[in-house]
Formats: sequence, C-alpha cells, structure tokens
Amino acid sequence: MLVDVGGPGERVRRDGMLDEREVAGLDQKARAEKQAETRRRITEATVALHEEVGPARTTVAEVARRAGVTRLTVYNNFPDERELFAACQGHWFGRHPPPALDPADGLETVLLSLYAWYRDTARMAENVRRDRALVPELDALMRETGDARMAGLAEALGGGPMVALALDFWTWRRLAAEGLPDEQSASLMSRAARLS
Repeated sequence: MLVDVGGPGERVRRDGMLDEREVAGLDQKARAEKQAETRRRITEATVALHEEVGPARTTVAEVARRAGVTRLTVYNNFPDERELFAACQGHWFGRHPPPALDPADGLETVLLSLYAWYRDTARMAENVRRDRALVPELDALMRETGDARMAGLAEALGGGPMVALALDFWTWRRLAAEGLPDEQSASLMSRAARLS
C-alpha cells in the first residue's frame, strides 16, 4: 500500500517493497556496472598484452581469454580498434601519468623529467611506437594525442628539429642503449639543441 509522506507526489510503500519502476532502475544500474566491469577487464587484458607483445601481435582471442569473456563480448564492448586503443591509452596514462612538463623550466629540466618517464615506461612505449606503423588506428590515435602534445611542447621550447629530436622517445632509447644516464643525455641534447 502507498501512503503520502509529505508533499504532493511523495509516496512510499508502507510494506517496504519496491515498485516495478524502482526494480527496473536497479536492474539498469546493475547492468551498467556489469558492463563497466567487463570493459575494464577487457581494457586491462589488452594493456597487458600491448606491454608484453605489442599492439600488432595482440589478438582478440587472447584478450577475450585473459578477460574471461568471449570474442563476441570484446567486439560488442569495443566495436572498433580505435575505441579499444583509446580505452587502453586512458587506462595506461591513469596508471603511468606523463610528467608535468613546463617549458619555462628550460629544455634540460624538461628532458630530465621526460627521460625518467621514458625509462619507467620503456617497454610499453617501445612496443606501441614500434607497432604504430603496422596498425593504422593506433597511428591515428597517437598522431592526435601524443604526437600533438610533443609538437606543442617542442614549439613552446623554441621549436626546430633538434628540440623535436631531443624530445623523441627513440633519441632517449638510443642514448640509454649507449650507456648514458638520463642526466647526461638531457644535458647533451639540451646543448645540441642550443647549438643548432
């Protein structure tokens, strides 16, 4: 039985039971939460595979297996690769946020922070950058996000090819492979950019 509890339209069931609309609202909320959990598991499985083998070698079958869902569920939640790549990028950056880079601090300071982040995220960064040439949807997403951010940063730092080269992941990777610590690499590239 419904009873008035206050103003007009404020009615509740005296027996404490939910009416059909309330049940439907709870069902929708439960479905939305379940879908969000499924999308999270798919995203986490994909991120792990991208870090282990790279985007080009990641298969929907393996994503589904790791996420505990079917391949159809992966496709239903992420109808196109770009949407899945964007979810992965957001998840990855949420766990590994890029450093705050202020051009006012100067190129060497910016490089030192950036190179430390590259070092911390090198495996994923290398896989994604390597595979972007093989996966057009990934390349398009990276051009609109990471590449645009680096181009803006390079311009704010004075622009030019040497600044862009200094900011590039592969520059850091090569210098690290040669045994240079991040501090020396940042100093070297900063001096080279000033001389150009």
